[in-house]
Amino acid sequence: MKCRGVEDGCIDRRTAMAGLVATAGWAWAGPAAAETGVTDTRIKVGQSAVFTGPAKDFGVDYKAGIALYFDKVNKTGGVLGRTLELVSHDDAYDPKKTAENTTRLIDEDKVFALIGYVATGNLIAAMPIAEKAGVPMFAPLVGTTSFRTNHNRYLFHVRASYEAELRKIVGHLATLGIHNIAVIYQNSAFGKSNLDTCLQIAQGLKVKVVESVPMEIAATDAKAQVATLTKAQPGAVVMIMAGKMVEVFLRDYRAGGGASPLYTISVGITDAPGSAQRLNGGIEGLVTASIVPSPQASRLPIVADYRKDRVDAGEKIDSYTMLEGYIAARVFVEGLKRAGKALTREGFIKAMEDMGTTKIGDFPLQYGPGNHNGSNFVDLEMYTRTGSLRR
Repeated sequence: MKCRGVEDGCIDRRTAMAGLVATAGWAWAGPAAAETGVTDTRIKVGQSAVFTGPAKDFGVDYKAGIALYFDKVNKTGGVLGRTLELVSHDDAYDPKKTAENTTRLIDEDKVFALIGYVATGNLIAAMPIAEKAGVPMFAPLVGTTSFRTNHNRYLFHVRASYEAELRKIVGHLATLGIHNIAVIYQNSAFGKSNLDTCLQIAQGLKVKVVESVPMEIAATDAKAQVATLTKAQPGAVVMIMAGKMVEVFLRDYRAGGGASPLYTISVGITDAPGSAQRLNGGIEGLVTASIVPSPQASRLPIVADYRKDRVDAGEKIDSYTMLEGYIAARVFVEGLKRAGKALTREGFIKAMEDMGTTKIGDFPLQYGPGNHNGSNFVDLEMYTRTGSLRR
């Protein structure tokens, strides 16, 4: 007789099993629910970054580095059998748009984690949304000190902090006997917060900041800023800026006869060869803090891997920012692997915190339950006339 249900006085196998489980004192809940953004074959990751406007090189190059390694992983079997899908939205450097994109990535795109955000104000806008949803925020291209001192269990850095960069720069100047400096800074949350950090460092090292001058990111003229800095006659000028505004300042500073040495944090220049060409060699002598090795230093395993993967992929972009994105992606994938096959957001956070002191390639990192800062690597290099760098 064919069983059609309890009305026929019979019961199907699933119902019988449930009854047996209940009799034994178990609560059968069916298959475990999958984590958001994770399937048996895919892990979906989201990004909001600047892909248009004066600062677009940062977002474009950072995304290219992340995508380069993700593609490499996908071609070699994925992460424990799952391919990586990167969903990227342009925020045009606008924090309001970043917040909208973050909500979209979490609520509509249903991503597992967020990666590769760019700029301080944009991260400020995004973090409350990510934290409320319990979504990890990984490797933003941001080094602002407050994000390091105010620990957030959902936020993981890979790059060194701007505080570490500025301490390296100002400490170097103090060692050279330069005790009077000026600062030109981007008129934004990024510029203002890191100006405060620079002032604190300078005070601690007994270096006097004789002038601090703001500049708008979309500025096309820096003659007024140059005049103010020239009048102050500092022993060196520290630049806390990013994007095309750096070229505008360099152009007008050189043309205005500025003679003080120039120093910039790592995000000052993205397309160094392009900047050198547009400035007719005017980038020469600019000293920059670097938070990853030179992308030309093939003697280093992490760089050798990056260069090989670039060639294999036919990638034309080649920059410090792209290398940084590549390293960030490698660290992210390492965390996914350590989290195991039963991937969850909480499992990923624990896997990252359990990483301790380690190296990815030869790139040193350190994580723990109270330390999500990653790298402390900072070096100083000087640009040549063609945009290459020398230590």
